[in-house]
Amino acid sequence: MHRSALVLFSGGQDSTTCLAQALTRYERVETLGFDYGQRHRVELDARLQVLARLREAFPAWAERLGEDHVLEVDVLARLGGSSLTEDIAFEIARSGLPNTFVPGRNLLFLTLAGALAYRRGLEVIVTGVCETDYSGYPDCRDDTMKAMQLALSLGLDRRIVVETPLMWIDKAGTWRLAESLGGRALVDLIAEATHTCYLGDRTQRHPWGYGCGACPACELRAAGWRRYAGSDAGAATPGP
Repeated sequence: MHRSALVLFSGGQDSTTCLAQALTRYERVETLGFDYGQRHRVELDARLQVLARLREAFPAWAERLGEDHVLEVDVLARLGGSSLTEDIAFEIARSGLPNTFVPGRNLLFLTLAGALAYRRGLEVIVTGVCETDYSGYPDCRDDTMKAMQLALSLGLDRRIVVETPLMWIDKAGTWRLAESLGGRALVDLIAEATHTCYLGDRTQRHPWGYGCGACPACELRAAGWRRYAGSDAGAATPGP
């Protein structure tokens, strides 16, 4: 039975939900974020707010929540070509993938997470990738995650489990999972404190949280909220 986990934690809706689930399952949970030159760097601040609020709102989880780590991988920005790291419009590239795709990002993240987990003695890597309701990224697919799990276990000569709690649920299901884990308090925390918007907009508050409301990340999160909350979802903002 596994007792420890490292959660890839960006400070967004998906990774916060994954973190909450890990805190219900494992005795020791650490978090890992990445500074890769992303345009929405506000997520690096948001993740700290989410961690602080989780500790305050859920004392039982706070006892299990261990060290937070942030690694700089600005090499991804230097490769260029992505609207997540450059000031270019969101569009579908000639490859057929959205230009929000950062080639190799999740592969690099998991490799670094595996190295950190090895050093910290952590058994499970938890990541919020999803094949059901995602943006067409090949490095979010279940086959990719299984291949990375095998490669990490072989390369580190230690069994590493890559856990993907959101792989087969959509964004509405992610809101429902959060509610099942921490009730309305966790749903409200996610709406208020997490960050998803690719443009880094924290000025516009919607029922589902802050964001520009127009970028692909906002549209996906908003659509999931509407399915989760019902037709009246846009009528009111979640309570404090």
